[in-house]
Amino acid sequence: MTPDDEAPLVPGRWAVEVNDLTVAYRDQPVLWDVDLHVPAGVLMAIVGPNGAGKTTLIKGILDLIQPAAGQVLIHGRPYDEQRNQVAYVPQRGSVDWDFPTSVLDVVMMGRYGALGWFRRPGAEERERAMAALELVELQDLARRQISQLSGGQQQRVFLARALVQEASVYFMDEPFQGVDARTERAIVEVLRRLKEQGQTVVCVHHALQTVPEYFDWVAILNVRRIASGPVNDVFTEENLRLAYGGRLPFLQRDAGAPG
Repeated sequence: MTPDDEAPLVPGRWAVEVNDLTVAYRDQPVLWDVDLHVPAGVLMAIVGPNGAGKTTLIKGILDLIQPAAGQVLIHGRPYDEQRNQVAYVPQRGSVDWDFPTSVLDVVMMGRYGALGWFRRPGAEERERAMAALELVELQDLARRQISQLSGGQQQRVFLARALVQEASVYFMDEPFQGVDARTERAIVEVLRRLKEQGQTVVCVHHALQTVPEYFDWVAILNVRRIASGPVNDVFTEENLRLAYGGRLPFLQRDAGAPG
């Protein structure tokens, strides 16, 4: 049993509850009977090998794909009732960056859920968007076309767009993939700031060596859930081998690495 299994389901404790989630493509299971409980106010990584279903898990939670079975609750209520409490940062490669719009306009799109599609953003929305751009160190590029940005800058724009939604739960699909060191530092600082404010962040993550440094909760996945819980408890060589197989030589047994 993992700590996630053992912990009692105290009402109000869980920011995200996933029960018996199964997703199949052409009758081939991509996720099978996944249970996952994410406490409020944690930074959680979802890790697993290629094809493990990490992105599918997030898309299933967000109703972007149709599960074959399962239930998702956000703060104890069905996701459909809590959409305004959730923000999503997709993979950068899934976006058409040639769309002719400015950095500031992209970030302000994050306010449309609060405004409604027929109300134009005003001074307050611009102020919030500029504050979010300052957090990701892009305030000087607010008027630039998004197609003119580097990959790391584009990723920070998407992060800023999520921030202005002022959600309580953030889902991010590989936010560190293909970014430069400056962007990675900026993203980490934003994640820590969200945690300090009591928000919950769930990230698909591929760099195992940074999990103990960046996150305090982890889910290890390979079609099924292998383990989930506090990093210090479940991010172990044994659980990682169950998910990945083979040798994991980069995981050193020292004070800063899993035992």
